[in-house]
Amino acid sequence: MIVCENLVKIYKAADLEVVALQGLDLIVEEGELMGIIGNSGSGKSTLLNMLGGLDRPSAGKLFVAGKNLFQLNQAELIQYRLRTVGFVWQNNARNLIPYLSAQQNVELPMLIAGQRKRDRARELLEIVGLGHRKKNKLSELSGGEQQRVAIAIALANEPKLLLADEPTGSVDSKTAAMILDLFKELNRTMGLTVVIVTHDPEIAKKVDRVVAIRDGKTSSEILRRDTAGEQEEGEAENTHEEWAVLDQAGRLQIPQEYLQAIGAEGKIKIELEEGRIVLYPPPPKRA
Repeated sequence: MIVCENLVKIYKAADLEVVALQGLDLIVEEGELMGIIGNSGSGKSTLLNMLGGLDRPSAGKLFVAGKNLFQLNQAELIQYRLRTVGFVWQNNARNLIPYLSAQQNVELPMLIAGQRKRDRARELLEIVGLGHRKKNKLSELSGGEQQRVAIAIALANEPKLLLADEPTGSVDSKTAAMILDLFKELNRTMGLTVVIVTHDPEIAKKVDRVVAIRDGKTSSEILRRDTAGEQEEGEAENTHEEWAVLDQAGRLQIPQEYLQAIGAEGKIKIELEEGRIVLYPPPPKRA
């Protein structure tokens, strides 16, 4: 569904250049449910904007659903945003029009695309558990209900890819878990490819793969592992493990806390020992 190779994004303002992505590599399979995590400024929202056709990369390769986003003109990008991707934003003001009912909000993308399917709008509200709230306006819905309406809107034109930017950032933990469960159900029942950008550490429990981005590059992946037969009775379940990602040049990013734990600063020693690559901190400086 998604192929990013050596993706670069540079923003220019006056004489200042900011490199938001620095050669990011990423592959997302069709029908996959995955999360992207990273600190503020790591480049994850920049990546999401480019996947959604809202921003153009500076260099590299970017394919979504077989389309080369570098080659699309403005008219083709508009059709791409209407037909291929759906968006769910943290800020409900970007999703919902307050003076319209829930059903009218869901109908709006279909109207923009040149069609109107009231039955489809009602069906989508039923899918997200809000069929009984179809006539309610924004002020009459809770934060969690508003976000579920936003998800229905994102599904209105039957996209192949659903992009969610901090979809649980404005709700409490119970509602956040419910929203993530809804994404999981949509992925399972509709075969929808879902990419969620979030700070929520609970995301790893809801998806099969989490990609961590650091300094504009894919630094590690947290993968679900098969724990059948591994758990002793009463033992805490740990179904995920983190793997560092090698880029095309064989480089990897080591978590800062690991380097601090061995006292590594600036340089580390690398040795191959019995089939393992071992990292050593530099020897202490002589007085």
